[in-house]
Amino acid sequence: MAALEDGSHGRTRDRRSVYERYQETTGEDGLVSLDELMLTARETASDGQLTDVEREGTEDGVERITSPFDPEHIDIETRNTTVDLLLSRLRSEMIDLAPDFQRRAGIWTDEKQSRLIESLLLRIPIPSFYAAEQEDGSWAIVDGIQRLTSIARFLDAETIGAAPLRLKGLEYLLNFTGADFRDLSGKLQIRLRETEVVVHVIRRGTPEPVMFNVFARINTGGEPLTRQEIRHALIPGRARTFLAELGESEEFRRATGNSVVGDRMADREMALRFLAFRLTPPDGYRTGDFDRFLAEAMHRINRLEPAEEEHLRAEFSEAMEAAEAVFGIHAFRKYRSGQQRKSPINKALFEAIAVNLAELGPEQHDRLSQLDTLDAFAELMEDTEFERSISVATGDTKKVRKRFDAVQELFEDLLDQGDAQQ
Repeated sequence: MAALEDGSHGRTRDRRSVYERYQETTGEDGLVSLDELMLTARETASDGQLTDVEREGTEDGVERITSPFDPEHIDIETRNTTVDLLLSRLRSEMIDLAPDFQRRAGIWTDEKQSRLIESLLLRIPIPSFYAAEQEDGSWAIVDGIQRLTSIARFLDAETIGAAPLRLKGLEYLLNFTGADFRDLSGKLQIRLRETEVVVHVIRRGTPEPVMFNVFARINTGGEPLTRQEIRHALIPGRARTFLAELGESEEFRRATGNSVVGDRMADREMALRFLAFRLTPPDGYRTGDFDRFLAEAMHRINRLEPAEEEHLRAEFSEAMEAAEAVFGIHAFRKYRSGQQRKSPINKALFEAIAVNLAELGPEQHDRLSQLDTLDAFAELMEDTEFERSISVATGDTKKVRKRFDAVQELFEDLLDQGDAQQ
């Protein structure tokens, strides 16, 4: 461990190069390059392609339950229903498609939607749907949005305000290519309407953290639901649209280099993390259950007065503009001295930098942009404890405080040095 030494402010510095550090990560040939490591550590978009957002890890590489709960609190009812009854619920607005429909309705291609309809016509069972029962008895579909959207588009497109689906890209029923529902015989129309599907409904009254954990374990569609997709489905209200507005803002897009893909709601999660720590200061974070912390923040956002909402919006915009001015193309990304290639966006780093910038005023932002802030940040990245606080088990209480305190100290030291030089 000769390469490790104590730096200033009690930081543990690793004096090896980035390349040397990552040589410890081995693969089949005994070595994984830094480029390969950076690629494998990224989140994926809905189409399976790698995004420019770093995937957060846990200590042991798997998700763990941080808040134990009584299994008796899990109240799941399995219902065997028909396609026609699902459509009836949609028409009566007793199914909430808002969780994902607006953002992800176009994820499945017409070909993939057509093949689902083909499966129903062939009487091939499709995966179950998972829903959360709301206080009014309606269902928020958490898993199965694309399947339900495909069915509705074909049988009754007006129900969801979408263009009718004409079948294409079929594998077996080629004679139905180009057909819509009206082109089917009465017998086949009835077959589709009476097709039985399984819906697992988590009943109202089930504690929200329990509900969240259950849905976090669902992976029926091949690609696991993201944490934000689950929060978005389970917590209706103004928070849904407010987070979307912040994530789609020009300031956010410029600060992140237009590189955050929104179809899995990474942009909304980043906006939520900023708001969560503006509503609850980092030193007030004590739960250690980061998912619950963010869920509670969404509930608080739903209760904001218009003036409070506008104040937070202004803080977010100013923080984004400041981050772009101070860090340039490396804003919210891990950075080492002399690094040319951009690292992926790091969510934990995003919240720590953005929230600390929100604590400062425009004059301080200007001064940071004129100082050697990026070089100072590169030195901070040599602190192994700080690096871990933004890389692994980022919801741990100590790691949350470590990254926020370290970034705050970085800005304060730079501003103090700037004052001393004047």
